[in-house]
Amino acid sequence: MDSVKKYVAEFIGTFTLVLVGCGTAMLVGCDSAAGCGYILTAFAFGLVIVGMAYCVGNISGCHINPAVSLAVLIAGRMKVNEFIFYVIAQVLGAISGAACLKIIFSLGQVKDMTGGLGSNGLAGVNGNAFAGLIVEILLTFIFVFVILGVTDSKYNHGSFGGVVIGFSLVMVHIIGIGLTGTSVNPARSIGPALFAGVDALKALWVFIVGPFAGAALAALVYKLIGEKKS
Repeated sequence: MDSVKKYVAEFIGTFTLVLVGCGTAMLVGCDSAAGCGYILTAFAFGLVIVGMAYCVGNISGCHINPAVSLAVLIAGRMKVNEFIFYVIAQVLGAISGAACLKIIFSLGQVKDMTGGLGSNGLAGVNGNAFAGLIVEILLTFIFVFVILGVTDSKYNHGSFGGVVIGFSLVMVHIIGIGLTGTSVNPARSIGPALFAGVDALKALWVFIVGPFAGAALAALVYKLIGEKKS
């Protein structure tokens, strides 16, 4: 029963991330780094993490991101079967969040300022998949590396972990939105892409491979240099 609660928590957390984060991007747009929409979107994603960290974090650890779950698995903090169900719950949550956005914007005839439900893309790197892959690997590495350090039980970081992680997501969004839209989360990319059309689906592999590679690298590096020996 406790396991089911964890999976439900991950579903709700990822649903909220897509609904609020992508929904904000759809409403305000992210075309210019100088515009308020750019910053609002970055903070929307980060603030969801802050809120969920102090809610579902008590239940599931608030991964709400398959890349984070992979890093936790590599770090030896969860089992393989648990990882699989976490990812399933996260992807279903993201798809549900994107579906709700599709319904709301369609029924309300609200203009989607992103043109694709806030899906990730390669326009910011002129369609170069390799450049996009590098961006996603690096940004995910930074984000997940912070998470592993803040949540390491061998250190006493107090109760501010959720805030630190949330603002770290804001940080990577500030640079990443103009390049790839910032994924660092395969589920967050899969959900909107399923409803956004062929172009989003063609580029989707970048936003699955990149975050997973960045997370794995972060976990391996943290095991080498970050973990405190008992």
